[in-house]
Amino acid sequence: MARLSVIAAVVLFICAGLLTQSYAQSIKADQFSQLKYRHIGPQGNRMIACVGVPGDSNICYAGAASGGLWKSVDGGMQWKPIFDDQPAQSVSALAIAPSDINIIWAGTGETFIRSNVSIGNGIYRSTDAGKTWKHMGLDKTGRIGRIVIDPRDPDVVFAAAMGHCYGPQPERGVYRTKDGGKTWEKVLFVDKKTGCSDIAMDPNNPRILFAGMWQVDIKTWGRWSGGPGSGVFVSRDGGTTWMRITGHGLPDSPLGKIAVAVAQNNSDRVYALIETGQRGSLWRSDDGGENWKLVNYSRLLNERPHYYTRMVVAPDNYNEVYFPCNSMSVTYDGGETDFQVRWGFDNHDMWADPKNANRLMIADDGGVLVSLNRGQSWNRVVLPVGQMYHVDVDNQIPYFVYTNKQDGPSYRGPSNSLTGGWRGGLSSGMWINVAGCECGFAIPDPVDNNIVWGGCYNAGLDRFDLRTGHNRSVRVWPKSPMGSPAGMLKYRFNWTFPIAISPHDHNKVYVGSQYVHMTTNGGQSWTVISPDLSTNDKSMLGDSGGLTFDNLGVEYGCLVFAIAESPLEEGVIWAGTNDGQVQVTRNEGTNWTNVTSNIPNLPPLGTVSNIEPSRYDAGTCYITVDLHQVNNRDPFVYKTTNYGKSWKSISSDIPKSVFSYAHCVREDPKRKGLLYLGTENALYVSFNDGKNWIPLQTNLPHAPVHWLVIQKNFNDLVVATYGRGIWIMDDITPLQQLTPEVLKSDAFLFSPRPAYRFRNKTGRSSCPNDLCVGQNPPYGASINYYLKPVSKAGVKITILDDKGKTIRTLRGRGRAGINRLWWDLRYERPGRPKLRTIPPGNPHIWGETRFKQSAQEGWLPLLSWGISGGYSGPLVVPGTYTVKLDVNGKEFSQKLTVTKDPNTAGSEADIRVQTKMALELLDNINTVVDSINQIEWIRKQIHDLIEVLKIDKSKSSIVTAAEELDKKIKTVENLFFQEILAEGDAKSFRAPNKLYSQLCLLAGDVAQGSADFPPTDQMNEVHEILKEELAVALGKLNELIDKDIFVFNTLLNKNNLNSIIIGNVP
Repeated sequence: MARLSVIAAVVLFICAGLLTQSYAQSIKADQFSQLKYRHIGPQGNRMIACVGVPGDSNICYAGAASGGLWKSVDGGMQWKPIFDDQPAQSVSALAIAPSDINIIWAGTGETFIRSNVSIGNGIYRSTDAGKTWKHMGLDKTGRIGRIVIDPRDPDVVFAAAMGHCYGPQPERGVYRTKDGGKTWEKVLFVDKKTGCSDIAMDPNNPRILFAGMWQVDIKTWGRWSGGPGSGVFVSRDGGTTWMRITGHGLPDSPLGKIAVAVAQNNSDRVYALIETGQRGSLWRSDDGGENWKLVNYSRLLNERPHYYTRMVVAPDNYNEVYFPCNSMSVTYDGGETDFQVRWGFDNHDMWADPKNANRLMIADDGGVLVSLNRGQSWNRVVLPVGQMYHVDVDNQIPYFVYTNKQDGPSYRGPSNSLTGGWRGGLSSGMWINVAGCECGFAIPDPVDNNIVWGGCYNAGLDRFDLRTGHNRSVRVWPKSPMGSPAGMLKYRFNWTFPIAISPHDHNKVYVGSQYVHMTTNGGQSWTVISPDLSTNDKSMLGDSGGLTFDNLGVEYGCLVFAIAESPLEEGVIWAGTNDGQVQVTRNEGTNWTNVTSNIPNLPPLGTVSNIEPSRYDAGTCYITVDLHQVNNRDPFVYKTTNYGKSWKSISSDIPKSVFSYAHCVREDPKRKGLLYLGTENALYVSFNDGKNWIPLQTNLPHAPVHWLVIQKNFNDLVVATYGRGIWIMDDITPLQQLTPEVLKSDAFLFSPRPAYRFRNKTGRSSCPNDLCVGQNPPYGASINYYLKPVSKAGVKITILDDKGKTIRTLRGRGRAGINRLWWDLRYERPGRPKLRTIPPGNPHIWGETRFKQSAQEGWLPLLSWGISGGYSGPLVVPGTYTVKLDVNGKEFSQKLTVTKDPNTAGSEADIRVQTKMALELLDNINTVVDSINQIEWIRKQIHDLIEVLKIDKSKSSIVTAAEELDKKIKTVENLFFQEILAEGDAKSFRAPNKLYSQLCLLAGDVAQGSADFPPTDQMNEVHEILKEELAVALGKLNELIDKDIFVFNTLLNKNNLNSIIIGNVP
């Protein structure tokens, strides 16, 4: 009997698993299409490719290190992304066909090498100036360093393929197509360790090409540039055959990274910029590459050669050469001497217009620079392509976002600026610098959000206080490691070493070297609470760089890369290293257990990029392991339920590509088994604890997703992309509530999250051409509903107060899947006046283009400066409301809580007083609007009647009576609004404001300009005056209708004419 029970339990478990999997597989990515992300900033950084249309100073293109491809059509003032729908976002090489400027080629995968660089998937072509793109192959080439196009034939193209550089591969070398990318042939191949870093074509004889070949290997623990594969090669038959140039003045092997260039105005002048260690930098040929001489030893021409090594020869002067590098150098005598010029910083690519040598572009670590006067002045362009390492949030209302940006500072910025109006948006100036610097973490204290912990390279660690604006350096070991190989150091800290605050005691802060360190006194002192948790493999602790040593901490190996403490069980601390080790302690560091060997099918030496202890079960933990730097780009995501004794893979159905490797897994704080995963080019969601993954990309660009966090109070998913800044998906409630029952239903209304009744704050000045302005969230309550079949008629949403009274009706879309609309927490808008007559002061107004749409409908708006307070309904008071969904004859309802803005000084009692008066003003405004519209409808009929009758002299008495009546009506109408407003000039101040403007202005003061305060005594006094004026005006209007119009209608009837209709126009 017991055995049968066990079998039954097993069967039940299997069935439940199958049902869960079936449910997850029934969810499709397009069902989330209306759940959009919004970009919030901050300013961007690294651009690595640039080009312009020759001879046209308006059109420019720029490629970001991992943030896509951008285009300007106004000389660099405004830019738009034109590559966001492509899977690759590292745009490393750009070329425009000289014979057809609509043909553009883009190579992918960053070639300016460091540890934190993105990979590519080949080459793309556009034949319509970037409107659309087509992938043209070379999928496995990893990184394309340069593209050159035959000036005679746009179908003949060469691509310099560096390879992914993480191990030997046959796809390295120079590729050529003769049919526009339909087919490719590898025309130059040295060996599997050597790729092509640069290629140059003689602009006057495209059969002559030079190539710089580069032997390089990248690992997590180091980078090695140089070897026998590197060298300068030449082809003189259009790339069919190639010859390595040895001797003839060029340096002997070993060589490293190489750039080559041929002068446009003198084909005999050829340059080679070569990494040699300490044997020189720039070589020159004066006979077309036959013979060479060393002309410059300056290492500033290619300082840190792996990260730079580029040059551009001025199109009109073969002796003038630019060297984009850590700084910018230029020579005017063919390289014999060089000078530093203050052009950009950390410069990677440069372009000179072949038809206008004064026009220059630079792509550097701060953006794009454009000059039209040969560098005498520059226009600096900063694009929203921020490479953010991590992101965190605080618990303020609204919350702030904390992050670190490559080649920039650490940041704190608002998720919602609360500025609204014409100064709305999240300007770049709203982001302030906090603890740390460009790399690592910035983490607010969860109890005291004024304290921020932040890391930096060189083992930097800061504790920042927002109250004072001051940093305190609290390095674990304040002895600089910069320049030292990892094996020489007491403590090995990575470029992005981990920082974690205990969820149980905010005074406990952990950081990682090869050990876990802990402070309990704000960084005054540190305690080592672990042994060396890495493999401590001495072979991975040497110098990095190869020919040119470069020990900056980016490539330090055998160290802790991730730390996290269980939110359920104090003292359970997990640590992961960048050499593949996972360790756990259950007693706050007294004892550690290495659980790496328990992880199935995990290749060695991966980087444990994040650790996510579960908030539902103390023994459960999730990890991501990134192996792309050891030449494995598959996703590795694991879960344990027993403190690491056993693990299972939960990433089996992530689509495999060169971008599959995982960076961050995050558990939903409200629904067990709901997971989010960031990979190198996508974001996924799982509804069944990782058994199945579904893209949650919607409008998010395909930049690397490095970090994820969920702000619990607002239920927002906050995303750190390494290439497009910070993005937020507001309100993931529908994902948390998307159950099998919901999917089976024809319609479902999700329970809405509470909505804050925020009041706007004053804005702040910002740059007038800020290209990195972020988006605020829509104001109000997020209302989400699911539809299985499409509802062609859409849906109706009704908002009811606590007494069941309807206060707002909204129309929503009827798309299949999750739908979303926002209620702005306001009552119905007041009506708007519709003018239907011709104002004497502007008889041509009906022909003005700005009024074309409304004029076609038979009316014109009434415009007046400063009266927007009368355009919207009042905000509702805090409380509980009912949301009703009507679709296809069915009704669904949910409760919605509206919460007071905690930042305002007014009380809820004050709000009720304010809202009471605002509702009275709403009624007053509607009464005035109805009166104006009634008058205008009457006057329109009178004017039309006059136009018809004035051609009949027998009706002249009626025309005269009509004109007299119109004058009387106009006199009454002037009580409701000043006559000049009908002329269409909102900023005309030639007459005193009348009822409509006065009421609208007062409504704005009461409900919009007073936060949550009650009306002032004078507001009440003025309101009483306006109500009296309104009563007088209404009395005169009624008297006019009852007497004058009645008499006139009697006259019309005696003459067999129809009466003037008194009612309002629909």
